[in-house]
Amino acid sequence: MYEDILVPTDGSPGTMQAIEHALELAGADSTVHVLSVVDQRVYLAAGGDQQDAVIQALRDDAVDAVEKCAAECKDKCDTTTAVREGVPHRVILEYADEHDVDVVVMGTHGRTGRDKLTSLGSVTERVVENAKRPVLVVHIDE
Repeated sequence: MYEDILVPTDGSPGTMQAIEHALELAGADSTVHVLSVVDQRVYLAAGGDQQDAVIQALRDDAVDAVEKCAAECKDKCDTTTAVREGVPHRVILEYADEHDVDVVVMGTHGRTGRDKLTSLGSVTERVVENAKRPVLVVHIDE
């Protein structure tokens, strides 16, 4: 059993599969940390007059995403939620270090080629390459 488990979420339906795996790793005394990162590259790319609306929409989506995951964990283990801003893989790694999590559990869609390039590469791949702790990668069924 792991004491501290980090599950990053982008709000996609597949995150629930990652939460299921995290809960399998969790014991009664475990804490699941659910983190959503507001990708600053998205709102910085928006036009100046649209940035405020874009960032607010991204923040709202992030809050909804962590609340949905936390509800899934209710009565199974302790849950901590966080919403941060920045470059997703960097923020995930920083959070993991700050909270000394035991394992990161995150999903991947297994995109390759052009699909991978259009999504600026895989956040999961970057976390796996740079993490100083175990990362459990859950293939997301679409």
